[in-house]
Amino acid sequence: MEKARKDRKDMRYTIPDYYRQFRCAAGQCEDTCCAGWQIQIDERSLGRYARLKGRAGRKLRRSIRWRQRIFRQKEGKRCVFLNQDNLCDMYTELGEKSLCRTCRLYPRHIEEFEGIREITLSLSCPVVARLLMNREEPAAFPACEKDGEEEYEEFDLLLYSALADAREVILDILQNRAVPAQAREQRMLALADEVEKNYMEGALFSCQELFDAPGRAEAAGKPGGAENNEARMGRRFCFMKKMFAFLDTLELLREDWKSCLDETRALLYSQADAGYAATCLEFGAWMKRYMPMWEIQSEQILVYFISVYFCGAVYDGRISAKAKLAAVSRMIIEEMLMARWIKNEKTLDTEDIVETVYRYAREVEHSDKNVNRLESLMEKVPSNLTSYVSGFVPPCTV
Repeated sequence: MEKARKDRKDMRYTIPDYYRQFRCAAGQCEDTCCAGWQIQIDERSLGRYARLKGRAGRKLRRSIRWRQRIFRQKEGKRCVFLNQDNLCDMYTELGEKSLCRTCRLYPRHIEEFEGIREITLSLSCPVVARLLMNREEPAAFPACEKDGEEEYEEFDLLLYSALADAREVILDILQNRAVPAQAREQRMLALADEVEKNYMEGALFSCQELFDAPGRAEAAGKPGGAENNEARMGRRFCFMKKMFAFLDTLELLREDWKSCLDETRALLYSQADAGYAATCLEFGAWMKRYMPMWEIQSEQILVYFISVYFCGAVYDGRISAKAKLAAVSRMIIEEMLMARWIKNEKTLDTEDIVETVYRYAREVEHSDKNVNRLESLMEKVPSNLTSYVSGFVPPCTV
């Protein structure tokens, strides 16, 4: 490891190629980011707000809970500055520069590593979810360099290099549409498992052999034996029933999220596993006929979670867990869509997918506690089990 230092050096920036297509819907947004959760204020903005003079300064200071470092809320958990037109009064009266870091950046999401800043757009924003769910082209992540001055804590450059290389290979695997979707997901999980194994054994240099021939990892992680769809979906029924019970124990950010979980459990898991299997087959056949785009949308979800979070394992070593959470996140969204399909008298549209995706992302991505608990759970889940249960809705089967 290299010790902390402060240097002037080139900073490498990566952004998804759809980044500049984003345009905030502002007052037209169907689920504004200025309501439903607490907005944290950064230290620098708090200092500016404390020094602001005049009537605007007095109003602003009355609108802050200083101990919690958050803006006050009014009825409906709406930010005190959010007016009836779903526009921000602070922005209107004081300009964009008056906004705190959270409001200025969202839905931009930033991950920083030594000499690298990765900027993405969060799926928790309805506009971003719609942008990604309507995109047919594989996502790309171009890079550029700029001068910068950064301060770094201890950083394992060797591990990060291995993770970055692994991520590149995984993204290639996930976006290879000549291979069935379930097989791609299994290869992702197997490769992540092998990289973590090498890391734990102090053999990161051996990862290059996996990257040169990723099929070796697939063979090492491939589940043995063959099962029919009914047996496989029986496994999925047990696994997902437990997952939704676990989701109910996580920190609740939006009150209506609990009703979504309750609804999914009631519609899918109150029946016997045989009834669930029949529902999966019928739902899968319907999706394949009427929403063939779901396979590409599933790919986009996996690519998103891997591109944003996989290299974060440089700080906690949870390499396999991050890959498994990407797969399980896709599965959870698929289960919630199946429940909504039942509720909607066996029909869905793209807006149902967009809403389910961004609501799931809001509950998971915007709580460090939730992400940590989910990754901790994923460490206990065998990757071969995740492979067995991940792709049994027909659009995703081999």
